[in-house]
Amino acid sequence: MRFQPPSLRQLYPGYFALAMATGIMSTVLHENRHYRTSAVLLGIDVACFAVLCVLYVLRTVRYPAAVRADLTAPDRAFAFFTFVAACNVLGARLAVDGHRTLTFALAVVSLVAWAGLSYGVPAQLILGPRPRPVLAGVNGTWFIWVVGTQSIAIACAVLERGPRYARAAALAATLMWSVGVVLYLVVATMVLVRLLLLEVTAEDLSPPYWIAMGATAITVLAAARLLDMNATPITVATRPIVAGLGVILWAFGTWLVPLLVVFSLWRFRLSHRLSYAPPLWSVVFPLGMYAAASLELSTVERLPLVADIGRAASWVALAVWAVVFAGMLHAIASTRHAGLVREPGA
Repeated sequence: MRFQPPSLRQLYPGYFALAMATGIMSTVLHENRHYRTSAVLLGIDVACFAVLCVLYVLRTVRYPAAVRADLTAPDRAFAFFTFVAACNVLGARLAVDGHRTLTFALAVVSLVAWAGLSYGVPAQLILGPRPRPVLAGVNGTWFIWVVGTQSIAIACAVLERGPRYARAAALAATLMWSVGVVLYLVVATMVLVRLLLLEVTAEDLSPPYWIAMGATAITVLAAARLLDMNATPITVATRPIVAGLGVILWAFGTWLVPLLVVFSLWRFRLSHRLSYAPPLWSVVFPLGMYAAASLELSTVERLPLVADIGRAASWVALAVWAVVFAGMLHAIASTRHAGLVREPGA
């Protein structure tokens, strides 16, 4: 049979995790004062984000039925929240270089997408037809709902630095952070119930389960940004809760890492497959976000040990990003090469 490259119809719904991972690594490198490398990754992030936007628009126009199928599938629908998070991870990094107008524009786009997905997807899963129980489709991608929500909180906290948006942005950031915390508790409960009640196979423990740690990490990063905002009535009222939960969730996310490693090793032992796949970006992003959250929390709360952990995590995350990015380029090159090769007599 002739090799058939993946079609636009089959485009992975969560591919914006590539932009999320690259954007947060650019931010981490900037925090570690590696400005040139950070700028290079920012350029890669912008290019990846733009290409993915074009591909998803084309897919929506050409294959609307495939997109609707993904949006109504409990095991894939929440992967679309990677677009929300990618907008704001990129926007927050652009704000570091002074591009606040772009940050604001990306935040508005992400908020519209978040609202549509946050109400549309759960409504469809609850009220729509059920070919099989929704619980069977619960997986790690559901945590991306939390990540997308907290990314908006971070974008609002970044915009709070501008005098034009200060009070409104502080209120929006605090409210979105609060919603994200509650969503984490809800999603974590559902994922745990699914793992305990239904049989778990190697395919079930896919890379997106790492987003469980990434969701705690981005919640910690958002908490640190809230703590660093100017004093307003809502930030003053919530500061003790935000600070306490920030430290608790950082500790919980740290505890999750060894457990996720065990899950990954168990999955590899059963499947014996180690090759590039788009969901691997769901491993890279949590590692980068954990490093960024550790560095930010250590600065705001003056925790030197957490800073040391964050710096060490930065290099681990960068190494994993490089390996997965190289794997992606190799897969693309191999696909193009194979697509040019004809079998004898083809």
